[in-house]
Amino acid sequence: MAQQKRDYYDVLGVAKTAAADDIKRAYRKLALQFHPDKNPGDKAAEDKFKEAAEAYEILSDDDKRRRYDQFGHAGVQGAGGAGGFNNVDDIFEHFGSIFEDIFGFGGMQGGGRRRGGGNRARRGADLRYDLQIPFKESVLGTEKKIEIPRRVQCTTCSGSGAAAGSKPVTCNTCRGQGQVHVQQGFFTYASTCPDCSGAGKKITNPCADCRGSGFMTKTSSISVKIPAGIDSGMRLRVAGEGEAGTNGGPSGDLYVFIDVAEDPKFKREEFDLIYSLRLGVAQAILGTEISVDCFESEPRKIDIPAGVQPNQRLIIQGAGVPKLEKYGKGKGDLIIEIAIEIPTKLSKDAEEHLRAFAEKHGEFVKGQGSGFFERIFG
Repeated sequence: MAQQKRDYYDVLGVAKTAAADDIKRAYRKLALQFHPDKNPGDKAAEDKFKEAAEAYEILSDDDKRRRYDQFGHAGVQGAGGAGGFNNVDDIFEHFGSIFEDIFGFGGMQGGGRRRGGGNRARRGADLRYDLQIPFKESVLGTEKKIEIPRRVQCTTCSGSGAAAGSKPVTCNTCRGQGQVHVQQGFFTYASTCPDCSGAGKKITNPCADCRGSGFMTKTSSISVKIPAGIDSGMRLRVAGEGEAGTNGGPSGDLYVFIDVAEDPKFKREEFDLIYSLRLGVAQAILGTEISVDCFESEPRKIDIPAGVQPNQRLIIQGAGVPKLEKYGKGKGDLIIEIAIEIPTKLSKDAEEHLRAFAEKHGEFVKGQGSGFFERIFG
């Protein structure tokens, strides 16, 4: 017995009166949550991804939505979404534009999927590379060489997939169109050809090096410029350094995701450098001068004023992290957070001097003689 379909509005979590923008936003959220590239091998997530796509296919189309509202699932039987999607590629073929809108670069590894079959040029998939850099390099900027395996066109067969002296032949099932048309009731919808996987052609004598795929995996060395001021979670786009396209289509892009290693001396707040400074009691009372290497040509000499307090922040303007272009010009600040170290042991001489200091300032301390009270209250 076939499983009963859920109400499309319930699938997307929207009211029946929802506007088109609300329906699109709801679908974006579900597509991100259950995207196959985020849930590899998760059949339940894939089913939810296909269910959401089916619901959006109907509710985003005014005519289909009107029929669905009036007759339910029977009113849209066979109208694209109600017939279901055979596989995830069918979904990407239907919604290529919305996935570019959602993910910004073609849906992660789905970047090469495009609607239409046959010999149409298709863009290669985008690639991701996670790169950790030292804190200092994130402040100053650098250039990194990274080694990345990626799919490239087979040099033996020039990407045709066919052995020397042969060539691909037209697929008999789809007659070179890459799609087959399936009829359900009064409606007909297109689906990727199951025999040629949408290529429109089949390899009868495959290339020995690429086994008929037209592609090989090759490790490439790529130079990536890291701008000064970059921070963890930011990404860099290297155009054209993703996987090779199909049928002469352009290559995808490489996205380098940055992770900045922790530094023993500094923390970062946006473009400000936070430096924790531990002072002795005498230094805090009398003031001092320190030298801080904040990644400039020379260390900064900084005056610590007398009487500085614990947890006080001293701000040195323009000595922080360079701002990325889109955030303005200049640098953030260097912020010095004061901590005061209290010694746990004192020499006898130091203790005597400290007791004399306390007595002069009228401060009562442990072990103070009775004469002290006589002088205050006598």
